[in-house]
Amino acid sequence: MEKQQEAQKSARSIKRFRIIAWLEGISFLAILFISMPLKYFFEEPWLNKQLGMAHGLLFVLYVVLAIELKTILQWSMKKTAIALGASVVPFGTFFINEKWIHKQ
Repeated sequence: MEKQQEAQKSARSIKRFRIIAWLEGISFLAILFISMPLKYFFEEPWLNKQLGMAHGLLFVLYVVLAIELKTILQWSMKKTAIALGASVVPFGTFFINEKWIHKQ
């Protein structure tokens, strides 16, 4: 019974992480390729402020959930550092989702 509850908890944590990783990656790309050009080329900073706030929240959630997965999936410090580092590289969260999380 307890192993089943642990498996369910693990599955929920993985699902949450996958969703947040996708959203964080999309928000990062939207900032880089949509709102930053609007801000610097067309002097329209409004979208950058909105996306920046949303991305900041998603980034914090990504970090918290990555640390949670470290304990649940017993990731090494190296693997955890790579997962955290992927959040600051364009397309990095998509890579982590495909290579490590999708296989779970």
